[in-house]
Amino acid sequence: MRLFRQLVRTVLVAAAATAVGGLFGGASAGAAVVEKTPLLSPSFDGTVWAVAYSSDGATVYVGGSFGKAIVNGKSITRSRLAAINAHTGALLDWAPVADNTVRALAVNGNAVYVAGDFSKVAGVKRDSLAALDGTTGAVNTFSHAVSGSPVTLGVGGGRLYVGGKFTAIDTAKRTNLAAFSLATGELDAGWAPTTDDRVEALAVTSSRVYLGGSFHKTNGVSNALRLTAVDSVDGKLDKNFLPRPSAIVLAVAVGPDGIYAGMGGQGGRAVAYTPAGKVQWTRVFDGDVQAVTVLDGVAYVGGHYDKACTTGNNGSQGACTDGSVSRVKLAAIDERGKLLDWAPQGNGVAGVRAMAANAALGQVVAGGEFTTIGGVTQKRIALFG
Repeated sequence: MRLFRQLVRTVLVAAAATAVGGLFGGASAGAAVVEKTPLLSPSFDGTVWAVAYSSDGATVYVGGSFGKAIVNGKSITRSRLAAINAHTGALLDWAPVADNTVRALAVNGNAVYVAGDFSKVAGVKRDSLAALDGTTGAVNTFSHAVSGSPVTLGVGGGRLYVGGKFTAIDTAKRTNLAAFSLATGELDAGWAPTTDDRVEALAVTSSRVYLGGSFHKTNGVSNALRLTAVDSVDGKLDKNFLPRPSAIVLAVAVGPDGIYAGMGGQGGRAVAYTPAGKVQWTRVFDGDVQAVTVLDGVAYVGGHYDKACTTGNNGSQGACTDGSVSRVKLAAIDERGKLLDWAPQGNGVAGVRAMAANAALGQVVAGGEFTTIGGVTQKRIALFG
């Protein structure tokens, strides 16, 4: 059935794009979306901070502060790392143990890179960064000392990119950003951009690494703030992308023709930019947008909001001033900026912390602190297909 729905969705999106086109060349205002009822899957007893699909899309890796997975009412030990079958939703045997919170995940081939607050993974000393076998969970030789806290990861162009709040990797000065060779695991000596405050999110393309966070300078340049791009090879600031958003950027994702940012501040915002930094659309919510992913031209956004504003106006406490519709923790937006009907309705205060998309399965996964979806128990992880 899910394969059938995926085929129908693909046909609908292709037809809509042909008939209407659009600013990003993707789905039209009639865009098809994933199902709002999630696949049956495990729950977790603590926050899910990170989700990532395996290279073949068959597995969802999960990281966070949890200690147990719950399957059919039974608690199963999963200490801050777990894996789920993306096709069936079943909990997998993959179960390396991290001794503190996992905040970011990235996948390259059969390697699963993890970042967070831990000092050991699978009983092996690792300072905030580690690489695990995607099948066995064994720790590989990738090992570095981090002076600070890495919170976001990205993979591309033969490199692992790391962002957060730190001052050095091993003995080399690195100010909130670093890169490592995927082939050797060594620190990339030629990639050393800087920011003056924490990097919250990374998105990697063949030529750029997009950075989101609370910083006001990138590579020492004033007003290169909160959302910038640096060269993926030499780390130089790309001055052709300087959108200068007014609030902290908590999430960044890249689609075929656009860059999507999730923001906090006065309420929260999801904003789509062109590669030149021009705003294409803005959607306003009554709480922070903390996660963004893109599938079939649709931007899926998660956060701790309860309402989507019907205009771009909201008050000093974030409340929508010109009307709103209910979108509790999750929403979907087409390439023209139209809010779509997709409304799974999560719950909780913090809501959704992380999202990822799987084009092969036509699936989106959300993780965070919610405990229900649509009023049905679904704790901290949900797979929508």
